[in-house]
Amino acid sequence: MPEVQTLALVFAVGALLGAGFFASLWWTLRRGLASAQPVLWFLGGFVLRRAIAFYGFCLDGGSEGERSVAWLAGLVLGRVA
Repeated sequence: MPEVQTLALVFAVGALLGAGFFASLWWTLRRGLASAQPVLWFLGGFVLRRAIAFYGFCLDGGSEGERSVAWLAGLVLGRVA
């Protein structure tokens, strides 16, 4: 069972990635709507956001159940930020 400090760190990383994920979604939406070719912004932003979130999950939360829950909780709560 992971220590509390480890879970707190994984939670913080998830929150940071969640905040970055939703901030980049907002930024991509604004840029895409003003662009002449919005499909490039939307598709490129989608792929990049998913790749970074998946990579962060594999590094921090993918090995144990408690870490996965802490990371996902941080990601969801990062949306508030």
